[in-house]
Amino acid sequence: MENTDKLAELTAFFKALADANRLKIIGLLAQQEYTVEQLAAILNLRASTVSHHLSRLTKAGLVSARAEGYYSVYRLETDALEEMARRLLARDELPSIAVDVDVDAYDRKVIHNFTNPEGSLKSIPAQQKKLEAILRYISTAFKPNKRYNEKEINAILERFHEDTTTLRRALIDYRLLDRVRSGDEYWLIEQD
Repeated sequence: MENTDKLAELTAFFKALADANRLKIIGLLAQQEYTVEQLAAILNLRASTVSHHLSRLTKAGLVSARAEGYYSVYRLETDALEEMARRLLARDELPSIAVDVDVDAYDRKVIHNFTNPEGSLKSIPAQQKKLEAILRYISTAFKPNKRYNEKEINAILERFHEDTTTLRRALIDYRLLDRVRSGDEYWLIEQD
């Protein structure tokens, strides 16, 4: 199923459940079958309101009806509900819904707000999330699989801000750089 189809189906599923009365109807139908008139009386709603809710639930595939004399008797499609929940809310499927989302937009905004035109920092952010974005930006100045001494690290960090100690410590604390215990050698930590 394509992401847009999956998103549309998931949205319809949640919209169908996004009403207190529809959830009550599902709860009642989970116990037994009911007609519109019975549900209206139980929920103290007009029959037309219950019909509207049942229509939304039917379109989502959660409820079905069968004719019994002059009445339509509604039942919960528990198998469909369970299958839909299992398929649409599968842990490995949920991330694919956000595949076309720009996850780097926040970082770009923070970088834009905290850097000068040449790329140096106006200031070091105090807020953790903004600091993390800036540290990810700074970490791109380091080459993977290359070892740096402290002087080389400081030279790179000075391009961004004069407080190289704070930046170096933060890069290590946020697990973007690592070092040997003595501090003689630093390297970029590969990110997933």
